[in-house]
Amino acid sequence: MAAAVETAGAEALPPASQAVEEHLEHAATTEGMAEEHHAEPLLWGIAPPAAVVSSAMIVLLAIAFLYAKAHKKIAGGLDGRIAEIKHQLDEAKKLRAEAEALRKEYADKIAGAEKDAEAMLEHARTEAATIVEKAEADTATMITRREKMAEDKIAAAERGAIDELRRKAAAASAAASADLIASNHGAAADKSLVDQTITGL
Repeated sequence: MAAAVETAGAEALPPASQAVEEHLEHAATTEGMAEEHHAEPLLWGIAPPAAVVSSAMIVLLAIAFLYAKAHKKIAGGLDGRIAEIKHQLDEAKKLRAEAEALRKEYADKIAGAEKDAEAMLEHARTEAATIVEKAEADTATMITRREKMAEDKIAAAERGAIDELRRKAAAASAAASADLIASNHGAAADKSLVDQTITGL
């Protein structure tokens, strides 16, 4: 109906007014076509802003997810490394305690060995002094015994010599007496002397 009115109006208008009307119709038609074919604006001439924002959100979420996984993995690795270091520290402490115990044990053994050595040395000195004293006493006793034996031998030799001298003197005296008696007395005098001796007994 509007088209019929416009056609009727166009037929009633003069030619100049008709040209203006046609120009306005053409402009209205062009504007309508522009409104119909109007597209959304493109970001950097690639994609609409909504698609870019969606893609950016997806990328950010993917980065956050990967970061969380990497963070967990790194944290797990660090925890494992910390646990290993703690284990190594515990082992080192244990080894140090064992080394300290061994050092104390050997120090005690060395101290005990030094005490034993000192006691053995003192015992050896005492035994040596005792042996020396006993040797000196034995030597003195032996010397005394040897001196007495020598004195006894000398006294025995002296007694033997004296006895020998006495025997020799007695023999010589008896021989001299026999000679004197033989030269000064006869058989009658001997008989008288024997009788006197027997009577005296």
